[in-house]
Amino acid sequence: MDADAALTELQHINQLTILDLAYPILNPSSSSATKRTSGVSDASNQANITPALLAADLAHYRDLFSKLRFSYVEQVTKERLLRAITSDPPEFVESSANAELGEKLKVDKAALKEKKEELQTLIGELEAQGRSLANRYENIQLQSAQLEALPAEIEHLQETISTLQAQQEPTSSNPALSLPLQPTLDFLADREQQLSDLDHQIALLRAAIPAKRNEVENLKDELAPLQMRKMKSVQEAQEARRRRQDGAGIGDELEERGRWLRGVETGLRRMLEV
Repeated sequence: MDADAALTELQHINQLTILDLAYPILNPSSSSATKRTSGVSDASNQANITPALLAADLAHYRDLFSKLRFSYVEQVTKERLLRAITSDPPEFVESSANAELGEKLKVDKAALKEKKEELQTLIGELEAQGRSLANRYENIQLQSAQLEALPAEIEHLQETISTLQAQQEPTSSNPALSLPLQPTLDFLADREQQLSDLDHQIALLRAAIPAKRNEVENLKDELAPLQMRKMKSVQEAQEARRRRQDGAGIGDELEERGRWLRGVETGLRRMLEV
């Protein structure tokens, strides 16, 4: 069954009301059905009956039935009293019969009170269930209205998608820009993971910067004497070159020292057989 057929079936379901459901119970015979008041008949035929209207009708009927019960009891009491007075011979009731009747009335009143309590509990449960059903019915009506509007919205969205597809720019040469939704999300997740890894590496490198700076400072401190020695050696070499160019190279002290050191090195190598 498609969506249109389901909506059509929902729309053709007859709307039920509490009075429609209670009518066969309250009026089992057709003769009693003809005695219903016009207000009740009109209320049962209304399709837009609300819980507030039903509560008002219930309060009205409860007040009416209370008055009818009082009138009935009064009328029956008067009738029995007149029948007892006007009968021949008159009916006389003894005190023992009155006492017995009083005890029976007490028992009947206690049973009636218990029945009333049970009835009140049952009415409370029915009211709670009725409110729950009313809320569910309202939700179903709202959802039905939304479902009725859904095909038109889907058609409008499809037209919008077609228009946007027709107006979109030419496909890019980059295949990453033409991926479907799920591959695009996967690609984006991979890029975000790579960025996260790079951020972690950057954080580690930033944490190692102070130690590296201390190491560089130590190396600079160690390099300073070497630089001084280098500069001194360069100056000595330049001075030796200048002396050699001036003709004092044969008796130069440094050259003699170098020859001596080379001779010593050669002798040591021969001795050590290196």
